[in-house]
Amino acid sequence: MTSKIWGGRFAAGPSAIMEEINVSVGFDQRLAKQDLHGSRAHCTMLVAQGIVSKEDGDAIQEGLTRIEKEIATGNFLFKRALEDVHMNIESRLADLIGAPAGRLHTARSRNDQVATDFRMWVRAAIETLDDEIRKLQAVLIDKAEAHAETIMPGFTHLQAAQPVTFGHHLLAYVEMFGRDRGRLNDARKRLNECPLGAGALAGTSFPIDRALTAEKLNFDRPMANSMDAVSDRDFALEFLAAASILATHMSRLAEEMVNWSSAQFGFIRFTDAFSTGSSMMPQKRNPDAAELVRGKTGRVFGGLIALLTVMKGLPLTYSKDMQEDKEIVFAAFDTLELCLAATAGMVEDMAPDAKRMLASAGAGFTTATDLADWLTRVLNIPFRESHHVTGKIVKLAEGKGCDLAELTLAEMQAAEPRITQDVFKFLTPEASAASRTSFGGTAPQNVRAQVKDARLRFLTKDGTR
Repeated sequence: MTSKIWGGRFAAGPSAIMEEINVSVGFDQRLAKQDLHGSRAHCTMLVAQGIVSKEDGDAIQEGLTRIEKEIATGNFLFKRALEDVHMNIESRLADLIGAPAGRLHTARSRNDQVATDFRMWVRAAIETLDDEIRKLQAVLIDKAEAHAETIMPGFTHLQAAQPVTFGHHLLAYVEMFGRDRGRLNDARKRLNECPLGAGALAGTSFPIDRALTAEKLNFDRPMANSMDAVSDRDFALEFLAAASILATHMSRLAEEMVNWSSAQFGFIRFTDAFSTGSSMMPQKRNPDAAELVRGKTGRVFGGLIALLTVMKGLPLTYSKDMQEDKEIVFAAFDTLELCLAATAGMVEDMAPDAKRMLASAGAGFTTATDLADWLTRVLNIPFRESHHVTGKIVKLAEGKGCDLAELTLAEMQAAEPRITQDVFKFLTPEASAASRTSFGGTAPQNVRAQVKDARLRFLTKDGTR
C-alpha cells in the first residue's frame, strides 16, 4: 500500500518495525487542541492573503470545528497508520470536506506545524503550573501565619543550630516556589515566538503573513529565522530545567516532612489522608506521599538530561530524533502537576506539635549564639572573644549535662566575671527567636510582616511589593 503520508515516491508502506518506532500518535494526540488552533489561524491567514478562496477556507474551518467536537466527545478515532496527530486530523478533514482539505497544508510543513503546536502546549503547561504553585504558596503562607510564634530548632548540617519559628521556616519555601514561578514565566516569555510559516526549514514562496498568524495564536512575534524556527527546542529545555529546580524544592520540603513526622523528631503528624500503614507493623504511620514526591524528582531530572542528550548532536535543522521531545515534557508536566497537588495537600494536612518543637528547640545549646551576642552587645567584648568565652560556658554545661539557662550565675562568671543575671532573659528559645528582628529574620513580628508581604508579592495579580 502506498503511504498517504509520504506520497508517490514510496511504493510500499512501512514495515511493522518501522511503524512501531516511527509512530507518535499514541502520545502526541495531546497536541490536538493546539493543532486545531494553529490550523484555524493558518487557514485564516491563507484566505486573507488570497492564497486559498473564502469558500474553501469556510469549508476548512467548518471541518475543523466538527473535528474538535469529535475529539471533545471521544468520538474521534486516532489511527496509528497515520503516524501522528497532525496527519490524523488532516485525514479526517479530507473525509469530512473532500478536496478543500488539501489546501490547508499550503505554505506550511509538519516541521513548523509541530514546533508551533508544541510551543503552545508548553505555554499552556507553564500557565497551569504557575497556578498550581501559587496554590501551594497560599497554603504555605496560611500555615506560616498560623505558626508565626511556634518555636522549632533551625538546623545546619542537620544539627540543631538556633531557634527559629515554624512560620519562618515555611516562608523559606514560599520564596523558593516564587523563584520557580519566575523561572517558568521567564521561559514563557522567551518561547512566545511563532514558528508557523517557516516551512520545512527555508520559508515559503507563497505571500504569507506570518505576523497575522502569530497574532491569531497569541504569540508576540514570528520567529526571525526559519531554520531556527523548526530546529529550536530551547523552550522545552528551559521548561525542563525550571521543572527540575521546582522538583528539587518540592523534594527538599518532602524530605523535611519525612524527618519531621518520624518518631525521633515528632514535629508534625499527618492524618490518614496523607500517610499509610504497614502490612506487618501495626504501629507504623508512613509518610508515603512525601516519599513519593521526593522519589518522583528523578523522573523530572531524567527528562532534562534525556532531551539535552537528544539535542546536543543535531545539525540544523530538523531531525527525527526531535520526536523524542514530547513524551519527556508531557511526563515532566504530569509529574509536577501531581506532586504540586500532593505537596499542597500535605502542607494543609500536617499538624505541628508545638510542645515537641519547643522542647527540641532548646536542646543542643541552640542559644549559645545569643549568649555570645549578649557578651558583645552588653559588655562590648569583641565577638571573636565572646565566641571563645561562650565556648567555655557551653563546655561547662555539657559536662554538667544541663542547658545554658540551667547554669548558675556564679558558674557563668567563672568564665567571664562581668556577666550579670540579665543574661538569662536571653537564653530561652522564645527570647532567641524574638530577638532576630533584622530584615528577613525569624522573629514572630517579622514573620507576620513577611506573611503580609508574601501575599502581596505572590498571591495578587500584579505581584508588586
